[in-house]
Amino acid sequence: MEKRKILCLVCGGEVVYENDAFEATCMMCGKTENTHAICAEGHYVCDACHRKEGVAFIVDYCRRTDSTDPIQIVTEAMSDRSIYANGPEHHTLFGAAIIAAYINAGGLDPEGKPFDKERALEEMERRSMQLPGGTCGLWGVCSAAASVGQAMSILNGSTPMKTTPWAQCQSLTSDVLGKLAQMGGPRCCKRNGYTAVLTAIEHVRDDLGVQLDAPDKVVCTFFPNNKECLRTACPYFPGSSRDAD
Repeated sequence: MEKRKILCLVCGGEVVYENDAFEATCMMCGKTENTHAICAEGHYVCDACHRKEGVAFIVDYCRRTDSTDPIQIVTEAMSDRSIYANGPEHHTLFGAAIIAAYINAGGLDPEGKPFDKERALEEMERRSMQLPGGTCGLWGVCSAAASVGQAMSILNGSTPMKTTPWAQCQSLTSDVLGKLAQMGGPRCCKRNGYTAVLTAIEHVRDDLGVQLDAPDKVVCTFFPNNKECLRTACPYFPGSSRDAD
């Protein structure tokens, strides 16, 4: 799998974020919409075009894998050229990895029956596609947390009217967000995703009774692609002594 180091998908230049939304036209599909981000050269690529190839790869990969280790799943998936250093395709990946690993580990649906893996991943894709890029900074809610929360809601059958499943989802996402806040910014989809997945593993064990596999220590190999990397301040940076908790 070839790693792709890129910022702007058109020229590779730096992407600039603005506080106020403005209109821009996607260089790939021609759609005009409001955005907060554009490359320094004026190129804009919409979320749909940015993640189209990556999301298709993610869903297919999670459908085919038999791994019960969601960290392994996300790391191998993020090594593919369709997954950029940062971007909304990650919003599908983290939840899909939890779902795939849970089902592969023998986890059952809320009625105690075997899960339809393909159907669960399709639902994960539908929900995650509603999460736009940049929510971590623009909404104050990182979509890595929302992604694993979506996965939990699919696994435990949560709806707005449920009691315990609803609470389990809120507990998971709030736990993730608290850990991310302690680490601080700026954004990094790899750091936030690893944190979200590791936290979800704990909640799946405690709330759903299924133990998913995980490495003793997560070591990131993607840091050369992110110039804003926190390096030794990130718990996943090679040689870092910082605790992910």
